[in-house]
Amino acid sequence: MTPEIIAGPCVIESEELLDRVARRIVEINRSLGCDIIFKASFDKANRTSLSSYRGVGIDKGLRMLADIRSKWGLRLLTDIHEAWQAASVGEVVDIIQIPAFLCRQTDLIVAAARTGRTVNIKKAQFLSGQDMIYPYRKAVESGAAEVWLTERGNTFGYNNLGVDFRNIADMLSIAPRVVMDCTHSVQRPGAAGGKTGGNREFVPAMALAAKAFGANGYFFEVHPDPDNALSDGPNMLYLDDLEPVIKTLL
Repeated sequence: MTPEIIAGPCVIESEELLDRVARRIVEINRSLGCDIIFKASFDKANRTSLSSYRGVGIDKGLRMLADIRSKWGLRLLTDIHEAWQAASVGEVVDIIQIPAFLCRQTDLIVAAARTGRTVNIKKAQFLSGQDMIYPYRKAVESGAAEVWLTERGNTFGYNNLGVDFRNIADMLSIAPRVVMDCTHSVQRPGAAGGKTGGNREFVPAMALAAKAFGANGYFFEVHPDPDNALSDGPNMLYLDDLEPVIKTLL
């Protein structure tokens, strides 16, 4: 199975950022003969602090994502946090993503699936891979075109995550497409004084380890200047480092 690659900034910051990342993704697609899916969030509803940047909102965000498709011809992925968002998001993007903390929310999964789009469900930090059969069934039985499952680590004590790569094998027994979230899996939640920390230097190794365990999809959040990004900077990959990492996975 040809691996699916998902890449883009954590959150929509500006049109300039989206264009810069999209331009580079198109270049990588041409260079490597792949078809990277562009991702960005219009709203980060689960930020650590009330003062943290959340995004541009659903209306403006969907217009900006639609512009990226029109201008660059890329497939699109974004996430939803409430069931009412699904219908309008499904008119714009190819893949609707369910955040990890919300993967047991039945109404959210059903609404996403009823759009007829592919639904990517992230495994919660408090669930095992085997537990994901239930969110998967909810989406399949509600009409999703395809259902993907994504590994992103498990809570491991305070301010840290651990990745049990056996979850990939367990989820492959449930779904044909299992994605490794190579950037969120190196997070240190809440370990940076009111925001999430992380260790981006481990991202390439996370991807290769997931490949060894059979993953057939890879998720990367990227930014030209992650140290000055408005969300999840410490675990985002430098945009210029994306192509060499993808080369190791194809």
